[in-house]
Amino acid sequence: MDPTLSNNTTDPGGLGGSMENDVAPRRVFDVGINERLPFSQLAVLGVQNVFGMTGMFVFPGILGRAFHLPDEQIAYLYGMTFMVCGIITILQSVLFLRLPIAQGPYAGSFGALMTVGHLQAGGLGTAFGSFFAASLIWCVLTVPIRGRSFVGLFARHLRVPIISGMIVMLIMVQIASVALPTWIGSRTSPGFPGINLLSGAVAVAGIVVSMLWGGRRVRRVAILLGLALGTICYTLFQPVSFAAVAAAPFVVVPHIFPFGFGVRADLVVVFLLTLIPAGMGSMALYQTVADWGDEKLSSGRMSEGLFGVALGSVVAAVWGGFSTIAYPDNIGILRATRVGSRFVTLTAGIFLIVLGGCVKFDMLLVIVPIPVISAAATLLFGIVFMHGVHILAQVEWDDRRLISTGLSFLVGLGGLFVQPEVMRAMPLMLQLVLQQPVISGGLTLVILHSLLCSKPAVTPARPAAAVVRARH
Repeated sequence: MDPTLSNNTTDPGGLGGSMENDVAPRRVFDVGINERLPFSQLAVLGVQNVFGMTGMFVFPGILGRAFHLPDEQIAYLYGMTFMVCGIITILQSVLFLRLPIAQGPYAGSFGALMTVGHLQAGGLGTAFGSFFAASLIWCVLTVPIRGRSFVGLFARHLRVPIISGMIVMLIMVQIASVALPTWIGSRTSPGFPGINLLSGAVAVAGIVVSMLWGGRRVRRVAILLGLALGTICYTLFQPVSFAAVAAAPFVVVPHIFPFGFGVRADLVVVFLLTLIPAGMGSMALYQTVADWGDEKLSSGRMSEGLFGVALGSVVAAVWGGFSTIAYPDNIGILRATRVGSRFVTLTAGIFLIVLGGCVKFDMLLVIVPIPVISAAATLLFGIVFMHGVHILAQVEWDDRRLISTGLSFLVGLGGLFVQPEVMRAMPLMLQLVLQQPVISGGLTLVILHSLLCSKPAVTPARPAAAVVRARH
């Protein structure tokens, strides 16, 4: 039997977390966080991580088309998205966090730029300028001083299983809208719905078979194999056009505020609110990966990781990109391949910078059909979601914890189902809060947990004689 599969016999879910029966924690990874690999394997796994960043292939194109930007500027958006994510991924791998964390474009900043950019005053220039001001504030709040930062104070909350598990689940709920719906596609997409569903299903089947029965070597390239099979299936019915590759320039150079510059105080607050869940979500995922690799993650080290994310937001706002977050589908890749080496994500970061500078290659990667990428993301999101469930299985449930988690989860989930006309009648900040479960549900959870669960529940007093008998 493949040893990577036999690990699960004593650790349900194979997640390596500490259990309440005091069983010694077991590492998920066959290759540890600080272990190195041959260059050939680093290259394959690094490219696989690039393909795992679904938003990389979706957000720039959607934003560019929504604002009717010319092809050259859309290509620029792709290049900056790759380069910013590559820089921060490298910093997290070897300088700040020192964990195998791939930083990908954050859906929250994408949504905020889409919403704010369509306001009449300023357009994308004011949007990116306000985003820059908010990023500077966020950067100051995360600066580590003697291993501590203001935002790092929240790290201790995320070490509590009930909070870390719920935050992981809320992250998955928030990004679920870009998984299955994008796999199915829109009515105007060429492969809707049958070809999209079929090619995505082939990709998922290829990944699952490779993970479960392919052996250790095949498992490490499971995502690439699945994407290749899905792409081949898609092209059998819908030929892929290389026109976008031919039209794209060879090299892109970063520009300072390419869409102009403007700042509005209320929009700064809006963007600051969108950066909060990225920090909360990243902290929860940092702890998850550290647990998988049996790595001690101090508050100071986590604060440095948050500073890296904030620094990336500043760079993204200046160059015209998106803030980043620890990408859940790349966390799923770690779990799927059992390779936790931070040198893999270092290699992925280098690839991202190179690809970001070569727009023709960016567009070549984009020809992988979006339904195929989204199908793979759906599987990986599901793996990470179930890890959140596994964490919650360690909680000793009582009425206080049930109230805290139940109300918080439905507050976060329910915001996604508010009627559009009702949402439009609300202030912009309230709209963004309700549309991001990690903000609405996460803050609700932290507040309720602090109020209800920070102290032991009061139990009826027992007679002194009964207490004495119990002690003996």
